[in-house]
Amino acid sequence: MGQIVRLADIIARLSEFDIDDIIYALEPWTEDSDAIVLPEREEDYGRPSPEATEAGLTYFLEISLARELVEELIATSSDEPSASAVRERLIQYAINDA
Repeated sequence: MGQIVRLADIIARLSEFDIDDIIYALEPWTEDSDAIVLPEREEDYGRPSPEATEAGLTYFLEISLARELVEELIATSSDEPSASAVRERLIQYAINDA
């Protein structure tokens, strides 16, 4: 945590992060956006992490919500969804519903 990487790389590794962590990413959100995963800190509750803000990153999704969306996509797909489909689902959710 604390290292800026591609959003696609974070999405590919969702299971490695703590369920309370938050993904921040550079808008406009694409799989190539710079992104970071940071722990949710009590003192930041309701506000973006100062570390993310300093890097120009905005709230994307919580890890817990991202995992739920992936599980839902898997459950409703007849085949295992591709990595590209998973990334697109999360990005579209963050843009339109979060």
